[in-house]
Amino acid sequence: MNWDKDAIFDALGDPTRRRILDELSERNEMTLYELTARLIMKHNLFISRQAIAKHLSVLEDAGLVISKRKGKYRVILFNKEPLKNLLKGWIEPDC
Repeated sequence: MNWDKDAIFDALGDPTRRRILDELSERNEMTLYELTARLIMKHNLFISRQAIAKHLSVLEDAGLVISKRKGKYRVILFNKEPLKNLLKGWIEPDC
């Protein structure tokens, strides 16, 4: 799959979105509530769930997160494939 490189870099350009990805990389999947609690407690961010949802929307548009329903909750997962694909061209030269 081809992801929009500009969207990926734009998504990574914000420190809050990078913290979100850090948290998701540690736990693999979380609900919006769990993610909000971790950002507030661990990073001292005073941010609403609505603001985090907006950041997640940018990350999802870039392909960096996937959200899915799990019972009555929406869980968020870190999708590393766009980053692997982005760096692949720079790190592994075409033969």
